Amino acid sequence: MKAKIALATVSGKAYYKLANELRERGLPFLSLTPRDQVPLDVKVVITTQKERGLITHPNTIVFEDEADPAIVVDEAVRVVQGKRSYDRVVVGVDPGKTFGIAILGDGNPLETVTCSSLEETVNTILKALSRVPAKINVVKIGDGSPVYTKELLRLLDEALLKETLIEIVSEVGTSHLARETIRQRGERDVMSAMKIAERRGQVFSRRKTQ
Repeated sequence: MKAKIALATVSGKAYYKLANELRERGLPFLSLTPRDQVPLDVKVVITTQKERGLITHPNTIVFEDEADPAIVVDEAVRVVQGKRSYDRVVVGVDPGKTFGIAILGDGNPLETVTCSSLEETVNTILKALSRVPAKINVVKIGDGSPVYTKELLRLLDEALLKETLIEIVSEVGTSHLARETIRQRGERDVMSAMKIAERRGQVFSRRKTQ
C-alpha cells in the first residue's frame, strides 16, 4: 500500500507526535524535508507553521506546536478519502475487562483503540466523536459482557449528546472470529469492536432529553 500522507518537517517534536499517531493507526506515510519534492501519489502533506511557506502541495495541513496530533491526522485521512466530513460515524465497542473500540467513517476504519476502564472508554468515545465531523453519530455496544454493557450504556446515556444514537449489538460470532485469527487479547478486542461496528443492532432508548 503506497503512502498517501507525507510528513514534511525538520521539527523533531512535531515529527515525533505526528509519526506516533500515524503508526498507532497503522497509516503508512512518507518522511520528507520541506524542500523535498512530493511524490505524485501523496494526497496530503502535514507540516509546521514555520515550514508552511516551503510547501507547494495543494493539500497541506499545518500542525501547531500544542495541537492534538489526532485532530491533524483525522483531517489528513478525510483529505485522502476526499471528504470534508462524514455522513455517518460509527463507534463499535467490545466491552469487557479490556474494552476494544473501533471508529468508522462512512464504513471506512479511522482508528482502533483499547481501553482498560469504563471511564477511559467513555472519554475516548467522547473525544473521538468531538474530533470527527459527521451528520449522524452512532455508538454500537456489544452484548457479550452484560455487566460491563449495562454500566457502559448508563454512562454513555448521560455523557453523549441526545442526538447520538446508541445500539446494542449481538456479539454472536465476533469473539470466535477474532480468536481464530489473532492471538493477542488487545488485537482480538479491537477486531471484535470492528465487527460490532459493522453490524446492525437494537436501538437503545435514550433517557437523556436535553
